[in-house]
Amino acid sequence: MFSRLSRLQAVAVCAVPVVGLIVTVAVAPLPFAVAQPGMTANVLGENRGTPVITVSGAPVRKTSGELRMTTIEATSPDARVTLGDVVDNWFRTDRAVMPHGSVYPTGNTVKEIEKHNSAQMRESQNAATEAALNYLHLDSGRVKVDLRLANVGGPSAGLLFTLGIVDKLDGDGSGGDLTGGRTVAGTGTIDADGKVGAVGGVPLKTRAARRDGATVFLVPRAECADAKAELPKGLRLVPVTDLKSAVNSLVALEKGTGKIPSC
Repeated sequence: MFSRLSRLQAVAVCAVPVVGLIVTVAVAPLPFAVAQPGMTANVLGENRGTPVITVSGAPVRKTSGELRMTTIEATSPDARVTLGDVVDNWFRTDRAVMPHGSVYPTGNTVKEIEKHNSAQMRESQNAATEAALNYLHLDSGRVKVDLRLANVGGPSAGLLFTLGIVDKLDGDGSGGDLTGGRTVAGTGTIDADGKVGAVGGVPLKTRAARRDGATVFLVPRAECADAKAELPKGLRLVPVTDLKSAVNSLVALEKGTGKIPSC
């Protein structure tokens, strides 16, 4: 036969497993990644001493200004993200707590994910080259483009690669630069037909762009709302849907003529 516990004793006994549960949840790994603004790279210049874009088989222009692709940096795919990490970063504007699957959608190990991201980058570079040459009506059998960007994976640099190739080969089409001498940044996937696709982490990428001197940011139109939510001061958003709209907007900015779309 058991003696009856006092109210205080009962609360104390019940509190032990509750406290234990709270502690367990606080230190247990959660299916999230924490991201922050990453590096940017001028595709018209060099990255780690190597030209990002090298063209052979056609005359290449000397360009001015910059076209900066943008990135985010996320916790490693095998990192432990706890409740404390989520709470600490949830309300910060320079961090984002993202579902692990949205940052690392495939692969179970670091090597598998790195392999997947590298494959996506190669596919993006091939599509960017094809889109640029198609836009300029150049024969891919004669004109060769080599794209090199160290330690960056995924497809989100496609639009900027394409614009960089167009600028090096044709500029604005009448002797000027696509950038108009500005530092232009952006993000977006691209396919061989020049269609621009959405990417993730846009608010963090706008911060990286402004940090590195950009005054114009090209964003997939579908992500205008995300880009506007925490837009850094001094950065102008220009929405794009395809390569033609991106080029037309940059030429309009350069020449100061024509209507330029906004988010």
